[in-house]
Amino acid sequence: MDINTHKSYTKYYIIAWVFGLVFYFLDYVIRSAPAVMLPELSNSFSVNEIGLVSIIGTYYYTYSTCSLIAGIALDRFGAKYSLFAGALILGIGCLLFMISSQFSGTTGRLFQGAGCAFAFPGCVYLASKGFSAKSLATAIGFTQCLGMLGGSAGQFVVGPLIERGMDITTFWLSIGIFTIIVAFGLWFITPANRTDENTEVIKKKQGILTPYKIVFSNPQSWLCGIVSGLLFAPTTIFAMTWAVAFFQKDRALDFHTATISSAMVAFGWVFGCPLLGYITDKINKRKPVLIFGALFMILSLIQLLYFPDLLPTKISMFLLGIGSGAAMIPYSIIKEANPDNVKGSATGAINFITFGVTTLLSPLFSRLFGQTLENTSDKIVHFQQAGLFWIIGISLAIVVSFMLKETGEGNSKIVVVKE
Repeated sequence: MDINTHKSYTKYYIIAWVFGLVFYFLDYVIRSAPAVMLPELSNSFSVNEIGLVSIIGTYYYTYSTCSLIAGIALDRFGAKYSLFAGALILGIGCLLFMISSQFSGTTGRLFQGAGCAFAFPGCVYLASKGFSAKSLATAIGFTQCLGMLGGSAGQFVVGPLIERGMDITTFWLSIGIFTIIVAFGLWFITPANRTDENTEVIKKKQGILTPYKIVFSNPQSWLCGIVSGLLFAPTTIFAMTWAVAFFQKDRALDFHTATISSAMVAFGWVFGCPLLGYITDKINKRKPVLIFGALFMILSLIQLLYFPDLLPTKISMFLLGIGSGAAMIPYSIIKEANPDNVKGSATGAINFITFGVTTLLSPLFSRLFGQTLENTSDKIVHFQQAGLFWIIGISLAIVVSFMLKETGEGNSKIVVVKE
């Protein structure tokens, strides 16, 4: 391939990356939107609030497992087919939410998790094809920022729309159709994967699961996933699922204020992810910034739980979001702690472990604190105990962080597992 042809394909990869950004934005809108329509969805699916949260939580079952499939699909088939399939499945999952039955709700949420699993790895894949090494980190950082904006919009924008009387069927129909349009946009604009014969021979010789065998045999990969999962959980389970209900019932906030406060966590991510990432690159160390971010999360929660009059709730949640940007640092560590030829699979692996942790914690939090939300007598104590659950999880993440090997001091310090 001559240089002009290469430049032409680079341009198409950048355009495809833009479509991928829309896909990733929709990923987070769809992930967080159910939190602002719990009563409406409960009526639609004919379940109580705990049953509904169980349905919403099934998202992480397929998201975590399909993250592994996404890594394999991108390595084997490229972004064209993988991202089209992911976005199409996500769109179908949204349309299934229009049907008023528990089965369709569960199936739709499983489809949503499966489809969303392709978004972030796909964007990283397209960015690596379309941008030079010097600007790749910036492109990936921008990708994460846009995803967090989607998470914020899922509550910030959708909440007021629901409050003003928008029917949830209209919402799921609109976003489902739009997602399917994006899927076909990805199909038409993304270049097909082009590999030479030698690359194909190597892939066939390696075996489809060889990259994951390398990644999962490295203890550092598991530690990265556990730390990231424990830091992600307060945002994915609490802020994006339960926070609106907790703020309304335990803190007696009106729906609008509860929605805005909940959305501020994802908005904080927009600033926290690039800021903490920049600091790690600047000081050339990962662990100190990771631990600092986790401590900042704990301090934000302590203020929210025990000193609520010091700052408005929305500011407390915004600060929590900034600190939780540290959850992305293990994504850099796992790439640096594994060989170059399994970087894509490393992203799929850490997504699998991270959201596997979320899958385990979600029903536990629901059972301990969600099902007592309606009938608790002491609202303040109940809210504090629920927050303490997350403080314990973040503290555990800090302990595990000390077991990670520092990968930010140059290649000579990086420890990898050999094939």
